[in-house]
Amino acid sequence: MSDTEEQPAEVEEVEEEEVEMSVLDALKEVLKKALVHDGLRKGLHECAKALDRRSARLCCLAKDCENEEYKKLIRALCAEGEVSVIMVDSGKDLGAWCGLAKLDAEGAVKKAVRTSCAVITDFGEETRALTVLLDYLQKQADAGED
Repeated sequence: MSDTEEQPAEVEEVEEEEVEMSVLDALKEVLKKALVHDGLRKGLHECAKALDRRSARLCCLAKDCENEEYKKLIRALCAEGEVSVIMVDSGKDLGAWCGLAKLDAEGAVKKAVRTSCAVITDFGEETRALTVLLDYLQKQADAGED
């Protein structure tokens, strides 16, 4: 009897930890789910095609991209298709989150390939991370309208 009483307490602790999910953590999880469901496009060529076809749902762009024309093109295609853009600090981080990295035995990133742009065309399954990310984007859109 005492074992069954302790289990719900552990579940409640896990739920409290999950409540405080940052937007970047949510983005990482959503990118991984999109990669698994073949809904992730990486690089300028694939992203531009997805944005031009209007199949893109969300775009991630690296802040450390040196080429201004690159950023201008992606932003213009996103604006034309009314696609939300999330700015990520590092292209290496974005590449690692998109699966463009070699991992060591512990699962830590050993070598990451840099990508300046990634587009999600299919979110895959509905997760809590997706809800957190979409809520953040909605708040950003509401703040932009005011």
